[in-house]
Amino acid sequence: MTGSGMRSTRYRAAEHGGRVEHRIPVDDGVELWAEERGDRATTPLLLVMGANASGLTWPDALVDRLARQHRVVRYDHRDTGRSTRAFAARPYAVRDLATDAVRVLDALGIDRAHVVGMSMGGTLVQLLLLDAPDRLRSATVFCTSTLGTGLAGDSDLPDPAPELLAYWQTMGEERDVEAELAWRVEHWRLLNGDGVPFDPAEFRALEERVIAHSGTPRGPVAHALADRSGLDRGAELAAVRVPTLVVEAPEDPVDPPPHAAHLATAIGSARLATVPGMGHALPAAVVGPLTELIAGHTAAVDAGEDDAAR
Repeated sequence: MTGSGMRSTRYRAAEHGGRVEHRIPVDDGVELWAEERGDRATTPLLLVMGANASGLTWPDALVDRLARQHRVVRYDHRDTGRSTRAFAARPYAVRDLATDAVRVLDALGIDRAHVVGMSMGGTLVQLLLLDAPDRLRSATVFCTSTLGTGLAGDSDLPDPAPELLAYWQTMGEERDVEAELAWRVEHWRLLNGDGVPFDPAEFRALEERVIAHSGTPRGPVAHALADRSGLDRGAELAAVRVPTLVVEAPEDPVDPPPHAAHLATAIGSARLATVPGMGHALPAAVVGPLTELIAGHTAAVDAGEDDAAR
């Protein structure tokens, strides 16, 4: 998964008020939308979002705070946001989305980056830790499970909440814009959990932005259908030496405790931290504490690498 053959890939870019947007080819007929903020002279940080979610799901407050110390890149996976809808014609595996992340780095000329993954994004970051560790300065993962457990496999760890599993059965149904917005807001309410207050208006505004960005109200479902083979690799994580932060979300209904602790134990280089009250969502109430954990982790790694280089 080195992607070395893609490093000279040409891509299109346009600047918008301090943000640079890109259209990056990652496969035949497949382009990904990406956006970067921050000083290009600072260390890069790649944000990897979860299944069926646009990169715009990363809160601007989080992106802007991290952009004060990093060149921050977020992007739309295949079949989300402004990226190519590819799955219907050319089905792919979840593991292929990890290769896409490397190709985003290749196209932007980034040799090594801090990488942050949420939910399925955390699964992809684990694959990067195993297959492309030379491309990572550090890793942060949260709201996710160890490779081979949770939604990525079978184990004795707890399953997602039954109410949420039942709700997912209606994913992808035909709905008008208002009904789709209502479905998505209720989905976020279920994901948020009860640890911090849930503001429906906050998440409605988020999904209105995502729909406008995507150009369609049709909810993506490709990642729920993608091949999950090749993910049962949890035992390999013990050899990881990339500095890794695992953030526990104690109210997460998808990957509830002790999923985070299990992952932190599985990864040879990991430390565990907690954002109190956090579920499987990024409301304003948790963005500040989560962002400071990420920023502190990456700053410590960068300081250590600077010291080692002297």
